[in-house]
Amino acid sequence: MAAPALVALAHGSRDPRSAQTITALVDEVRALRPDLRIEPAFLELSKPSFQTVVNKLVRAKYEEIVVVPLLLSEAYHAKVDVPEAVAAATARHEGLKIRTSSILGMEPSFLEVLDLRMREALKASRVRELDALVLAAAGSSDALANQAVARLARVWGTRHKLPVTAAYASAAPPATGEAVRAFRREGRRHIAVASMFLAPGFLPDRAAELALEAGAVAVSEPLGAHPELARAVLARYAVGAVELVPV
Repeated sequence: MAAPALVALAHGSRDPRSAQTITALVDEVRALRPDLRIEPAFLELSKPSFQTVVNKLVRAKYEEIVVVPLLLSEAYHAKVDVPEAVAAATARHEGLKIRTSSILGMEPSFLEVLDLRMREALKASRVRELDALVLAAAGSSDALANQAVARLARVWGTRHKLPVTAAYASAAPPATGEAVRAFRREGRRHIAVASMFLAPGFLPDRAAELALEAGAVAVSEPLGAHPELARAVLARYAVGAVELVPV
């Protein structure tokens, strides 16, 4: 019997760079597990849709699927959109078993990728000693999701022995520009902003624009396709695959 297929389910964006990044991340996952059937899919705005991918896997005779949501926060998309999409697919295909894993989340191991992206951003700057850090994320009306960002920001700041604050691109204060200006009012001038986003798109672009307008010396690119994230995807898949095994 074939191992369950892995569907890496992202939200989707009108920005083509987003889907390109997700495809590149899935390629990283495939490189680690060439024996698995691994497919990217999107909830909306990008193709292929989740339903299209599920239909293709059913035609290929897969009876079990593990969905790994490529989401960094446990907010609306994780709590509502993903379960609804999975429920619709299960209802459409009798006998199909779909297990949804936990989201990627705010893993401390992702800070290694964050630091790499920050070093890349600082290469274009003459600044080598930073005064403060801002961790920029999407933001949510869900307070617990924002608290997860704030916790990771504190861990990141402790690693670098620098003051750090979390900032959000939507739904919650402070915005990145506000966070940068707050540090500048304290007399700090060399402030860098890290993009805790999975892929490029409107929100990370807006967060970067506001930060640079406020005087940030560097803004990193989103996490993107990196082996550390690919390993996290496979770790989520492994748990989901085990949960599909009958007791």
